[in-house]
Amino acid sequence: MTGDLTFARKPGPAPLSAQEFTERAVRLLLPLATEAEAQDETALRNDGGDHRLDDALPFIADPSAIRRAAVLMPVVARAEATLLLTERAAGLAVHAGQIAFPGGRLEPGETALAAALREAQEEIGLSPEFVSPLGALDPYLTGTGFRITPIVALVDPSFHLVPNSHEVADVFEAPLAFLMDPTNHEIHSRELRGRLRRFYAMPWEGRYIWGATAGMIRILYERVYGQ
Repeated sequence: MTGDLTFARKPGPAPLSAQEFTERAVRLLLPLATEAEAQDETALRNDGGDHRLDDALPFIADPSAIRRAAVLMPVVARAEATLLLTERAAGLAVHAGQIAFPGGRLEPGETALAAALREAQEEIGLSPEFVSPLGALDPYLTGTGFRITPIVALVDPSFHLVPNSHEVADVFEAPLAFLMDPTNHEIHSRELRGRLRRFYAMPWEGRYIWGATAGMIRILYERVYGQ
C-alpha cells in the first residue's frame, strides 16, 4: 500500500541505550494512574488516537460505549535498546496478522498496569518479574471503540517467552532507535467506511507496523524525544 505522504529517509540513527531511554522516560512519562483516575472519561475528546491526523473522532457514534483497554510497550534493556512487538495470529476475528503490543480489555476492578502485565503474560509468556514499569502515555482512542492506556516498561532481556499460538503468530524486537527516528514515521492512507483516513506506518524489515500500534509509538517518540 502506498501512502499520500512519505518523509525522506536519512542514514540510520545511532543506537539508543536502555539507560538513556529510562532516564528520559521516568522524567517525561505520566505517572501510573490510580484506578479512580483511570475511570475518568471527562477528557475523552482530548485523548490521542486514530483521529489525530484527521482532526475528527474515529467513527464512534456513542462515546459512552467506549471500552477501556491497556497495552504493554516493552523496551528490552539490551546494549542497543529494542521494542518488543507481536504479530497477531492469522485466525483471529479482529486485526488478524497485524503488528501489535501485548494487551487487551480491562477486567472489572482492574488497573491499566495490572491488565497490561496480565495480558503480556497470557499472550507471550512474559513474566511480570522481568518487567519494570516506567510510566504511561495518554490514553489512545481507536476507531474500533477502545480507549487504550499504553504502559511503558523496561524489560530484562533474560526473559523466556512462550507465545500463545491461538493469539500470537510471532514475537520480534525492532530497534528503538529506528522507531524513535521521526524520519521513519510515514503517513499512509486508505479508504475506510467510505472515508479516506490517514495513519502512521513504520515499515521495518518486512514488518508493516501501522495503525494504532504505530500511532502509540509516535506518541512515545513525541513524549520522550520530541520535547
